[in-house]
Amino acid sequence: MFKSLIDRHRPTICLALLIVFGGSVAAQRTHTLTGDIRVHKDFHSKFLNNDRDVIVYLPPGYERDKPRRYSVLYLHDGQNLFDGATSFIPGQEWRVDETAQSLISSGQIEPLIIVGVYNTGKDRIDEYTPAADAKYKLGGKADLYGRLLVEELKPFIDKTYRTKKTAAHTGLGGSSLGGLVSIYLALKYPRVFGRVAVVSPSVWWANNHIVNYVEALPKKLPVRIWLDIGTKEGDSAEEAQKTTDGARLLKETLIKKGWKPERDLKYFEAQGAEHNEHAWANRVAQILEFLFPHKV
Repeated sequence: MFKSLIDRHRPTICLALLIVFGGSVAAQRTHTLTGDIRVHKDFHSKFLNNDRDVIVYLPPGYERDKPRRYSVLYLHDGQNLFDGATSFIPGQEWRVDETAQSLISSGQIEPLIIVGVYNTGKDRIDEYTPAADAKYKLGGKADLYGRLLVEELKPFIDKTYRTKKTAAHTGLGGSSLGGLVSIYLALKYPRVFGRVAVVSPSVWWANNHIVNYVEALPKKLPVRIWLDIGTKEGDSAEEAQKTTDGARLLKETLIKKGWKPERDLKYFEAQGAEHNEHAWANRVAQILEFLFPHKV
């Protein structure tokens, strides 16, 4: 039923993705990077035995204000966040760098570091799912991906940049399966991630596994959650309704567990929004304002 949402992120079966990540064509596209961007190529994980690029946005003033330390937001699908030259759909990216630059400069959010963690294409579905889905015969390596983030990448970022290391100053986020793995890992590691952006999550994966996971929590955790969905995410009206219903179910499950709407849980339905980078880019400002508000 939701095969199209999965296929969208499978480079091995889509010629367009081979073009996107093929190198020569991608290199000819116009880059759209804004601000101070650093790239770490081929970051290796011993847990997953693979390499991926990591792209880092540094806030205005980072090089001038040497004593200052910053909160950090880790986002999945790093190639889609900052640069239209590397994004899944050519030219369509989340505009996280432009949005953060504007909000920080105007004092609407706190200055923060944003880390884009590239997906590895063929391994994306496995790495972004906490359980295997019997229907698709895929998934279930989110625990290993979590170890990459917590035991390998975060220590590297904390060593390389001037970060605030505590969970209260560390966020995690992503869309689709990236939204699914974000809430799963934030709830698994509440002492590491205290803020999470759950954007258009694939709640339906493995028979609503994430809903059961939340229900099984022994108590509410100190995690501030942004959760959203577009009302037109699906190949048909029926699919879109089921996707929306899944997000609503997750919201209600979190509330029953103790999260308080408009306090440590923000739920947003984007009317008419589809399942793509353009739709997510339109919500970045709201996400950052809720998770990293400017503190006087």
